[in-house]
Amino acid sequence: MEGNLKQKLLSREKISEEEENLSLVKRVWEESKVMWIVAAPAIFTRFTTFGLSVISQAFIGHIGSKELAAYALVFTVIIRFANGILLGMSSALSTLCGQAYGAKEYDMMGVYLQRSSIVLFLTALCLLPLFIFTSPILTLLGQDESIARVARNVSLWSIPILFAYIVSFNCQTFLQSQSKNVIIAFLATLSIIIHVSLSWLFTIQFKYGIPGAMISTILAYWIPNVGQLIFITCGWCPETWKGFSSLAFKDLWPVVKLSLSAGAMLCLELWYNTILILLTGNMKNAEVQIDALSICININGWEMMIAFGFMAAASVRVANELGRGSSKDAKFSIVVTVLTSFSIGFILFVLFLFLREKVAYLFTSNEDVATAVGDLSPLLAVSLLLNSIQPVLSGMLYKSWCLGLKNF
Repeated sequence: MEGNLKQKLLSREKISEEEENLSLVKRVWEESKVMWIVAAPAIFTRFTTFGLSVISQAFIGHIGSKELAAYALVFTVIIRFANGILLGMSSALSTLCGQAYGAKEYDMMGVYLQRSSIVLFLTALCLLPLFIFTSPILTLLGQDESIARVARNVSLWSIPILFAYIVSFNCQTFLQSQSKNVIIAFLATLSIIIHVSLSWLFTIQFKYGIPGAMISTILAYWIPNVGQLIFITCGWCPETWKGFSSLAFKDLWPVVKLSLSAGAMLCLELWYNTILILLTGNMKNAEVQIDALSICININGWEMMIAFGFMAAASVRVANELGRGSSKDAKFSIVVTVLTSFSIGFILFVLFLFLREKVAYLFTSNEDVATAVGDLSPLLAVSLLLNSIQPVLSGMLYKSWCLGLKNF
């Protein structure tokens, strides 16, 4: 036993020496290849999921300026508030499933999935009044009354999306913990194709207005959810899903505490845009200002999905290298990931500095809104550049804090 351990340590040292002798360019190339294997599907899934609301916004923007402002308020204030809570709380499932999968306690993964679903469902019920009383809440916060009335319509149509988040977040986490990413990416692709087609059909061709756009959005969120549920419960996860269990209703309080602590940081990151939209709603010509800011925020949010994908890749690579006992390679992996994300952010920074108001015409035909977006473009470009590295670094710091790795 001792001889085998020494042999492994010697072979690790030999591998580390060989890696150090490689040229820096080759090391970066090799690390980049491994990183992109993880980052590409993670970015794609996050990009397409976030894109559902942006596509809806683009089609609603062509219905009318007031409808676009109402949609922006609901999705940036109400939906993003709920999304921050549910997404943050569901991140606890990642910790539980990751530990269970690593310890080969596969039966517990299905139980954890059910416990998390119960906790998130109860949380969604607590958030439901926000969707029912959207109009008076927005009016109380100083928003334009005419926009708030239209927002009530959008908000009521958004209730199925609130409950779709529960299934989406939990099922994706459950499958990703087992490296079953292909099915998630396939369903995300199918969802966005259907969403674009139905949005064009309902809003442009048949002119059903907000109901048509929201029906398309609801279907786009629930189609991949149904596919993931079928995949999990109908035999494609035989080791980790053993059916519904009464254990799901036991020890719920520890899951609640872990969910709340896991979600705190992510909620704060997602909610600052909500504050910006609310402040904008108190300005003169609020309709145009909200439209312009919401377009910029959604573009910024879309770019952040790329950074979140790199954050996921960095987490996996750091875990892999620490498993090998090489903190030096783990740090090198972080540097490569951050620089790659920053390079993409810099390209977008230059792009949006030159495009300016031209981008806005993808979302609206209103020239005043496009001009306002053009005025905000320099700030948007800087924000894209900074957000290309912030999520990756903050994610690594949070992970390091959780692991107690003070040397990171």
